[in-house]
Amino acid sequence: MPEAYIVDAVRTPVGRRNGALARIHAADLGAHSIRALVDRGDFDPAAVEDVIFGCLDTIGSQAGDIARTSALAAGLPESVPGVTIDRQCGSSQQAVHFAAQAVMSGTADLIVAGGVQKMSQFPIFSAFVAGEPYGAKDPWTGSQGWHARYGDQEISQFVSAERIAADFGFDRAAMEEFSLRSHDRALRAREEGRFKSEIVAVGELEHDEGPRADTSLEKMASLKTLTPGGRVTAAVASQISDASSALLIASEEAVRTHGFTPRARIHHMSVLGSDPVNLLTTPLPATDRALAKTGLSVHDIDLFEVNEAFASVVLAWLEHTGADPDKTNVNGGAIALGHPLGASGARLMTTLLNELERASGRYGLQTMCEGGGQSNVTIIERLA
Repeated sequence: MPEAYIVDAVRTPVGRRNGALARIHAADLGAHSIRALVDRGDFDPAAVEDVIFGCLDTIGSQAGDIARTSALAAGLPESVPGVTIDRQCGSSQQAVHFAAQAVMSGTADLIVAGGVQKMSQFPIFSAFVAGEPYGAKDPWTGSQGWHARYGDQEISQFVSAERIAADFGFDRAAMEEFSLRSHDRALRAREEGRFKSEIVAVGELEHDEGPRADTSLEKMASLKTLTPGGRVTAAVASQISDASSALLIASEEAVRTHGFTPRARIHHMSVLGSDPVNLLTTPLPATDRALAKTGLSVHDIDLFEVNEAFASVVLAWLEHTGADPDKTNVNGGAIALGHPLGASGARLMTTLLNELERASGRYGLQTMCEGGGQSNVTIIERLA
């Protein structure tokens, strides 16, 4: 079967809500990662056959096919098209899957895949109520088919995070310890320069704004829970963020033509759906299936990136899979670094690739929970 290679991967720093990236137009933020790929690769941008970008809440400056406008803002030739996709939090991971599938099918040779999100400008769920005449708080209100199947059950990531904590027996203290570890790892990674090769500065912003050196278990314990009587607080949830990220995906032909040195190859990619009500649990069966399909065990994987939407999600995944916590999110995760929704999947893959190289690992596995009860899994193999 033809191979799909990762030639390069870059990202902007992740800006916190209303931080240094808040006033940058979404197209310009997306363009920043695209332009960096081209500049670092030193190839004719006209060779790019498509730009596939993930983005949620595609309204305002994120509307009008942000992949296309980002490509144009980056200075790519007008001949280069773009398409925006939405698989919720896994959108840019899915963008990489679509790019790899195009390359492996022989229908394309060189594609930019990634994502962009401006959560400062468009908070999560902004698109849910846009144009809604009935004041509904979710897009399922009024759907006869949905109601017939799922009734009036509340669809909420917060409720799901609480349910996972209860089902697995994670108390608040365990989740806060996990959260503190995420901040500590992210701060250490920044201090050791682990992100240096993956981040392209935006103006004067060179580092992620999310990691908190001044946080503590005592401060976390003082916060109110997100639901009455619950265990989940803002401290154990991912941060609202702004960022973009992008990968250059190439065929064997493109590698030869442009003289690229591939950094990794896509070893496996899959996506699975499960319960849309308890929507954060899908990474568990999705990882099981991915490993079964590849014949690999959890012990064959050198590093894992599991999106820290909530601490309970990753803790449940670790318990379910038996993966080594010391190999999981080793440079921190979304609790510390932030979760810029449509850009997060490619951000995680960029970090995974760079850490595999630093640690001389072979296989890296990435997965994340996604709206609607879905989960993508990607396994990459380091080559360089």
